[in-house]
Amino acid sequence: MDIKIDDLTGSEVIALIGEHLQNMAALSPPESTHALNLDKLKKPEITFWSGWEQDELAGCGAIKELNSQHGEIKSMRTSSSHLRKGVARRILEHIIEEAKRRGYQRLSLETGSMDAFEPARQLYESFGFQYCKPFSDYIEDPNSVFMTKEL
Repeated sequence: MDIKIDDLTGSEVIALIGEHLQNMAALSPPESTHALNLDKLKKPEITFWSGWEQDELAGCGAIKELNSQHGEIKSMRTSSSHLRKGVARRILEHIIEEAKRRGYQRLSLETGSMDAFEPARQLYESFGFQYCKPFSDYIEDPNSVFMTKEL
């Protein structure tokens, strides 16, 4: 898979982010939906990657710099035609490698607490992420779980 920094202007990426936002809105109430739209993903503190297999978009992921030592994983999504092919695992590996290269001491994330998010939680656990209290601007929420990993 070719993983590259993306400017979020391609139609495939725009469609995948739209699908991601719709899915998150369907699974979580508005106050518990923390997925970022295209404009928010284009902020300077966020780096967004797309993963490609030949000319097909396989998935995406992003990292938000919270400070010089702490990053947050955002917008992890696998294209529906590439599910269960290891796409999310490869993008997560890439994000962790980049976080280490940047000198981050910690990576954290928020994901849903509902059954639909169980595969995501299992993926993060397999990489050594542990459950934690809310970080940054997050607050306790029964629809969210928070995870972190020391690098």
